[in-house]
Amino acid sequence: MGYRVIVDTQKCIGDGECVDVCPVEVYEMRDGKAVAVNMEECLGCESCVEVCDQKAIIVEEQ
Repeated sequence: MGYRVIVDTQKCIGDGECVDVCPVEVYEMRDGKAVAVNMEECLGCESCVEVCDQKAIIVEEQ
């Protein structure tokens, strides 16, 4: 089982909190926004969801 990570670029303010908190480096910053570049590494811990004040991240089981 894996996880799908969705970043709403309309809500993302690019503070990089998700990049900093992710234990498996799912995210990187591109053009001032967070992008899920290593989605297959996602553990489903939702630390990124909890740290995002803009509610720009959704983590779903696949």
